[in-house]
Amino acid sequence: MNKRNIEVSIYFTDIFGVSKDTLNEYGAFNISLLSDLPLFIDPFLLFNSENEEYVALHSEIIKYLRFLKEKSVTKTVSTGLLKSLYRFKEVGQNWLGYSVTGNKGSALGIKFANALNKNFFSIFSDYGEERITKDTHLEKLCLIQEGVGKDNISDFTTNLIKGFLLRYTEIFAKNHINPKYCDYFYVEKVKFNYETETWESGKFFLPKYDRDFVILTPKDLLTKDDTWINRTDLIKDVYTLPNSISDLELRGHINNYLLKVLPQNPTKEEERKVANNLVTEFPVLVDYFIKSKENDSELASNLSNQKVKYSEDLYIEKFKALSLLLAKETEFYNTPFDTYEACMSRVNFLKDAVENKDGYRMFYDNSNIPIKKEEDLKIAYRLTWFGTSFSVDTEVNNGRGPADTVVAMGNFDATIVEFKLASNKKLKQNLENQAIVYEKARSTDKSIKVILFFSKVELSKVIKILKELGLENDPSIVLIDARKKESASRIK
Repeated sequence: MNKRNIEVSIYFTDIFGVSKDTLNEYGAFNISLLSDLPLFIDPFLLFNSENEEYVALHSEIIKYLRFLKEKSVTKTVSTGLLKSLYRFKEVGQNWLGYSVTGNKGSALGIKFANALNKNFFSIFSDYGEERITKDTHLEKLCLIQEGVGKDNISDFTTNLIKGFLLRYTEIFAKNHINPKYCDYFYVEKVKFNYETETWESGKFFLPKYDRDFVILTPKDLLTKDDTWINRTDLIKDVYTLPNSISDLELRGHINNYLLKVLPQNPTKEEERKVANNLVTEFPVLVDYFIKSKENDSELASNLSNQKVKYSEDLYIEKFKALSLLLAKETEFYNTPFDTYEACMSRVNFLKDAVENKDGYRMFYDNSNIPIKKEEDLKIAYRLTWFGTSFSVDTEVNNGRGPADTVVAMGNFDATIVEFKLASNKKLKQNLENQAIVYEKARSTDKSIKVILFFSKVELSKVIKILKELGLENDPSIVLIDARKKESASRIK
């Protein structure tokens, strides 16, 4: 086989000719310019920082939110104002978050704007005047309503500190990047003018990629999985929160409410439903929850730091090694493929790397505990498509729900690739229905299903499901064995 030297240009340092040490010393995360990485800015890290500039940024966020609250309580917010003041585009140029195509996400639409407006004049009428917590927090506005999660909080935060991020990137670009890779860009909504009550634009000298600018983000503002103040923890902790309330009358009201609505032997679903209603009925519990998070603030920074280090090791070091191996040992760039062959060849490469070249290590933490996340498998696969002429879109929504990856060549050749964990409780249902639905929506009859398993029990489960569905000999279903193995490591 003729092995071809392919330049693997995936990350910021690859594309702009900067050393990883230089970027690391500056404190910025080495983003991928092929696909978003699932990290995001946590506003609590601004609030909790020893960096005075970060604390000032948090204060500016709260100042803007207080301004919005003044608009909301008058109940005179028009649709036009909602669009101009409450709604923002996703800042896709930071290449972080959960993308739909490349780095283009769904942004903060009118649903988020309406929820924010409603919460100001109803549930959180005291926003900005809290007496229980040390400070006001953006996250508070997103704790009541389901469906307003970490991505919304991060997008909102990123928009409100966009001016800082642009200056942060501009300084690095002027000092460390060849000017031929940069350009001047006019960027909208970088500073809010409280006198005219309008957003102002700004001009910045920034790294240029694919006719757009790129934004760097400090690592110490990033986290993974969820923000420190989040709804999942609120619902989990809500039954213990009344114990921290000093107001005996209020605590009595809450406990009496629970006695009335909570069954004697509730199921987990019943507990969750009551917890959701409890927070809505007694929103003061949100303040006590945030207070408990403030009291554990040191843990927030430590956990986020660990998550960012893990992400650097996984997404940058291990996944880059995977891509280098692909470029060195395959014929992907010499041989013409249709989309199905191109997709399957990369799936088989990924399978071989995981099973035979210690690639399974990608899915284990430093304590050898498996990290069972479908998103990591999707990203590993997405990064095998560098330097390709195929159109590769992830999480594409064709009106029937998002498909993991759609690879296309023109309008008449497309293949859908779905990734699942064997531990997924809906695996059988997904195998039975999902790909068929996506194929019809995309007008293609080509799809591949990839299943990652971590134990003999999980493998047995998958085999049983495949037999029940009559799919045990289906060549479009590929199983990847991520169990720990003894072999010489080639992906470290």
